[in-house]
Amino acid sequence: MAKIDIRIKKPEGSSAIGRGLRSVIADVDSICRRDPAARGRLEVILLYSGFHALAMYRAAHALDKNGAHVTARALSQFSKFLTGIEIHPAAKIGKGLFIDHGSGVVIGETAIIGDNCTLYQGVTLGGTGKESGKRHPTLGNGVMVGAGAKLLGAFTVGDNAKIAAGAVVLGDVPADSTAVGIPAKIVKKEGVRVKDEFDLDQVNVPDPVAEELAKVKERLAALEDKLGGKKD
Repeated sequence: MAKIDIRIKKPEGSSAIGRGLRSVIADVDSICRRDPAARGRLEVILLYSGFHALAMYRAAHALDKNGAHVTARALSQFSKFLTGIEIHPAAKIGKGLFIDHGSGVVIGETAIIGDNCTLYQGVTLGGTGKESGKRHPTLGNGVMVGAGAKLLGAFTVGDNAKIAAGAVVLGDVPADSTAVGIPAKIVKKEGVRVKDEFDLDQVNVPDPVAEELAKVKERLAALEDKLGGKKD
């Protein structure tokens, strides 16, 4: 099917409105580049809940920065009602964020997200409930967080890192690495496989519980062999 597209003239100038519109345009174009299902800017603007949530976040963030905290929170809650995506207006988000599908995504107050990141449905950038001040994760540029992953606490995920679907991340993840499991472990770093040989595609990832059970079975088998040898 042919793509339906519209031309958007990028606003000029350094005003807050101009900067905000440039950020929105960058968000639209980022989705068009990275989502094979997107048929053009018009479809993204009209039908993508992730884009709607991000556009309303940018308006709420501007209000929050100007001291209108209650109005900003009201707008963010309205956005949550419409899209199922909750983004605190005080969070800091760079250009080109792609929230794919988006249902259940939560981004906390002190979270920081770099440019051109991707978050899938069910992702949480949250706190542990035990801190004050900076208590949510910081994502570098080009980070991908798989469906259902939970990143909890004030730590940093480096540029171009990947977090597997369903992972629970509680500490720093180096740049150009892949984290998998509960709690998450680094399985690939700077192109070198640290543990299991696989490429992250959100499906073919190792099961850390199954791995630990396999180790327990091996130890039990070894103990049974020893006990059997003593009986003989």
